[in-house]
Amino acid sequence: MTKLGFLLDSDNCIGCHACTVACKSEHDVPLGVNRTWVKYIETGTFPDVARKFNVMRCNQCEDAPCMAICPTSALFRADNGVVDFQDDDCIGCKSCMNACPYDALYINPETNTAHKCNMCNHRLEQNLEPSCQIVCPTEAIIIGDLDDPTSKISQMISRNDVAVRSPEQNTKPKVFYKGADQAALDPTRTAIANDGMIWADTTDQHPSVPVTLGKKPTDMDGVVARTAYTTKHKPTWGQMVSGYLVTKAIAGGTMLIAALMVLLGHADAQGTVGIMAPLVGLVFLGITGALLILDLKQPTRFYYLLTKGNWTSWLVKGAYVLMAFAAVSSVWFLAGLLEADGLIEILAIPAAITGLATAGYTAFLFAQCEGRDLWQTPLLLPMLLARAVTAGAATWLIFDLFMDVPESDAVLWALIGGVVAVMALSWMETVSHGSRHVEIAVHNMVKGEHGSLFWGGLFLGCALPFILAVIAVASSSDLTALGALGGVLALIGMFLSETAFVRAGQSVPLS
Repeated sequence: MTKLGFLLDSDNCIGCHACTVACKSEHDVPLGVNRTWVKYIETGTFPDVARKFNVMRCNQCEDAPCMAICPTSALFRADNGVVDFQDDDCIGCKSCMNACPYDALYINPETNTAHKCNMCNHRLEQNLEPSCQIVCPTEAIIIGDLDDPTSKISQMISRNDVAVRSPEQNTKPKVFYKGADQAALDPTRTAIANDGMIWADTTDQHPSVPVTLGKKPTDMDGVVARTAYTTKHKPTWGQMVSGYLVTKAIAGGTMLIAALMVLLGHADAQGTVGIMAPLVGLVFLGITGALLILDLKQPTRFYYLLTKGNWTSWLVKGAYVLMAFAAVSSVWFLAGLLEADGLIEILAIPAAITGLATAGYTAFLFAQCEGRDLWQTPLLLPMLLARAVTAGAATWLIFDLFMDVPESDAVLWALIGGVVAVMALSWMETVSHGSRHVEIAVHNMVKGEHGSLFWGGLFLGCALPFILAVIAVASSSDLTALGALGGVLALIGMFLSETAFVRAGQSVPLS
């Protein structure tokens, strides 16, 4: 197998966009999206200034995170080593876009599938050069076999200082830059000025570093150049994903509290433990599935997760986790209808395990999104589990308005424990220091454009429920409504917090 790669000679690039135009023509790339594009940056202080050009595209990674996370293997490695894609297998989940550290993938608005630079593999297979290489007037684009020491690309790499983008991601990219300014390769080292860019309008969906466009920068540490021209890359995951995080926390957490009730000796509470808990778990599991499917760009292909599943992807593993939870909850529900208390006792441990797995597997899915450093935090798994306890307790407290919930004080204490854990983990998240990418994302989440969601989520979802639950526990009177109010606020606040986390993770540009 050959090992094809690109050498992009920034010393020779004149920013003519011939490669971009040729690529669009060759592949019928629609307006608004690009497989390859030219980025302009401006460095220095007048009069000693310079404009530099760099070609951006898929890095054909040896350890490609987009392939690992793709649930249907629609992204695959061809026999010549090129990372290619198959339209017919793509379900449009957009996970590859968050997994890529280079902003190389996009959703084609005409096919609703993920596309990217594939080195013009259809041309390579006919022993032809990629269209971008052919049209480059200064021969700034060179393709060749990196494993062949006699190839032009291998000789140029061995004789010159070259760099790759985001080497810390350990994806082993096969696109090398000669003569590139490091500020051009690291988007966190440049900022778009308040007066915008040349030939392009700036929007709220086009993030700036380190602040929102159109506003005066408040923290310019580390910024050494100005981005004069680049392309738009909108966030790919939105409120559907935030909502799914909450609904599956409710589903898993409800059954987790039900297992606690069994442990406390209430397996015979048919109305709440036997019937209502699994019914609510299944309903919210159904809502979770609906949100996942509706967020797909090809929703009619959702079953490909099972028929064409790629077992390296946590989207596929998560689908089976959800099915296992559905199976346990369904059997529990039937046992409740039949008043089979002994079977419910047997199911308590599997229900707790699958409930925790349902709430927590997303931490491993987000960990596969290597382009989003904020989501790589080891705090995410305990955070999701703490949110499951909170959501489960909140749901049971709302139950208490309509039926007699046994051990309501235990549920209140579960809510108190859950929100305290969430607050502690949130504090740890805001004070931890990782990569510059993480620091900017945390800044955007806590002090930037998503700060109101973050702090609103903590206040409504943690502080107020904590106060209300403590009052309800300490009171000698029946304060069922107070506990239920705390539960409602906890769920609202959870959605706000999850929205801030999802958005902030995507707020840092990758190219």
